[in-house]
Amino acid sequence: MAYFLGSLVGMTDTPARLLTLLSLLQTPREWPGSELAERLGVSPRTIRRDIDRLRELGYPVEASLGAVGGYRLVAGAAMPPLVLDDEEAVAIAVGLRAGAGHAIEGVEEASVRALAKLEQVLPARLRHRVSTLQTATLALTRGDGASIDPRTLTLAASAVAGQEKLRFAYRAGDGAVSRRQVEPYRLVSTGRRWYLLAYDLDRADWRTFRVDRVSEPFPTGARFAPRELPMGGDALAFVSRGLRGQQEEYEAEVAFGVPAGEVPGWLGVAEPEGADACRVRFSSADAPDWLAMRLAMTGLPFVVRGPEALAASAAVLGARLCRAAGRG
Repeated sequence: MAYFLGSLVGMTDTPARLLTLLSLLQTPREWPGSELAERLGVSPRTIRRDIDRLRELGYPVEASLGAVGGYRLVAGAAMPPLVLDDEEAVAIAVGLRAGAGHAIEGVEEASVRALAKLEQVLPARLRHRVSTLQTATLALTRGDGASIDPRTLTLAASAVAGQEKLRFAYRAGDGAVSRRQVEPYRLVSTGRRWYLLAYDLDRADWRTFRVDRVSEPFPTGARFAPRELPMGGDALAFVSRGLRGQQEEYEAEVAFGVPAGEVPGWLGVAEPEGADACRVRFSSADAPDWLAMRLAMTGLPFVVRGPEALAASAAVLGARLCRAAGRG
């Protein structure tokens, strides 16, 4: 997908006029030919020719006849280039930054890549507006302090995509700060945190870095040929194995009062226990209080069958929410 940003109205050359026309047609309404001609400062005949050009380029523009007829862009087989005005570009960039900065589940690598592409082509005046809005906005975080500078994520994503060596400062779990130079391989989201999987050049080995502990990222401009990642190149499996090595894993069992097909896939395979009930058994290294909150956020009725630590965390969370609702 390509983003064409800024105001194009008033430019008289054909490519600019086609982009402006495409931008207008992407608004969910039907445009009379006379109104399009007035907007673009051309004749209705020129508008008809431009519509034909867009159709030749693969854009499905429908025309309706009659006194109130006009043109509109409909869904096609492929995503057309998206033309955004200033306000739309700023809104999308702010939204992507807000989501990426806190590793919201479902905002995965694709969203960060989209943010990196968008910020790469934003004019300086729009980047300033995005930064100003971000600074003036308070976000409700998860409470674990793992907020991330969106610029760090976008620089890391660009370095991964461009196979460009990256320098940064890194704060370890014990507070020690070191300087790193790496060959970035993948960004991995666990739903709770972002991790950068990279080959550490100074240590001559693969390392996983928590992105919320990365600061002062600096793309060096030096390119590299990707190395072969162990475990068959599966970045998610590699990072997961490393995290399991840092945290004690436990077995959990949760019963749900809904059919098996309604249980979210991140829990694993649900086993039916009747028409409207099921259970899920899975391994987890998440803290019990965090897992209890994720279970509650499914919005499904559930009962924790084990372990006791998870059941206790669910009870504490339930009591806390009841007090917050004024129900004792």
